Amino acid sequence: MQTATVSEQGQVIIPLDIRKQLGITQGCQLSFILEGAGLKIEVKHRIQLTRPEDGYGLLVCKQSGERHLDDFDVAKAMRDAG
Repeated sequence: MQTATVSEQGQVIIPLDIRKQLGITQGCQLSFILEGAGLKIEVKHRIQLTRPEDGYGLLVCKQSGERHLDDFDVAKAMRDAG
């Protein structure tokens, strides 16, 4: 069992090996649940940072000729793809 000290602001540093095991990274949300005289902490969800290029090829525009991003309706393309 590992311990941490609470700061004046109520902050606690989660030990690195625990953060790694649970995949806790910057931006993660934690839920705090009181259980009797104890406290349970759950990783609520993890925010996955992505890059614009990660979405390349997800939507395809079949319009022929010269195209401009301003003319592309993403919502319509998603509806048509489904």
